[in-house]
Amino acid sequence: MPRPGGTERVGLYPGTFDPVTNGHLDVIARAARLVDRLIVGVATNAEKNPLFPLEERVELAAAEVALVAERTGTCIEVRPFQGLLIGYAREVGAGMIVRGLRAVSDFDYEFQMAGMNHRLDAGVETVFLMASERNQFISSRFVKEIARLGGDVSSFVPPLTHARTLARLGLDGVPESKGS
Repeated sequence: MPRPGGTERVGLYPGTFDPVTNGHLDVIARAARLVDRLIVGVATNAEKNPLFPLEERVELAAAEVALVAERTGTCIEVRPFQGLLIGYAREVGAGMIVRGLRAVSDFDYEFQMAGMNHRLDAGVETVFLMASERNQFISSRFVKEIARLGGDVSSFVPPLTHARTLARLGLDGVPESKGS
């Protein structure tokens, strides 16, 4: 639903989402309150050697954000992308790039990226959203590592993603130990 004056506020939340976590969903829900339409851009990012292929990451993210879209009333689209982030932001008409921050260590990298993106296109703003306290420590990398080692990651990812992660790791049907 566009703002008065007819301009639609479009945000882009990019990431690898391998897998999508409760922290990602927290940032998506908060970003959805700031825009009329939110694009969740799932990056190809082969350098990270993802656990899930791109198509499955897009499918999982779309399934997991559906409830967020319904709850917030914001149009949320999940799309794959590759290449330069600022180029993709232009392509989808985003005036805002949303980045989630968990810790000071995230800020260093994100600050540099925001500066570079601003130099490439000053018309696209970067907005930082702090992860909520209960999600600040969650990262996809840790979720995969804990799951591989038999730890319980069910409180870090939504149920569908949890089941798919265990299946992808060949752990479906294997009881998980409590704790990590």
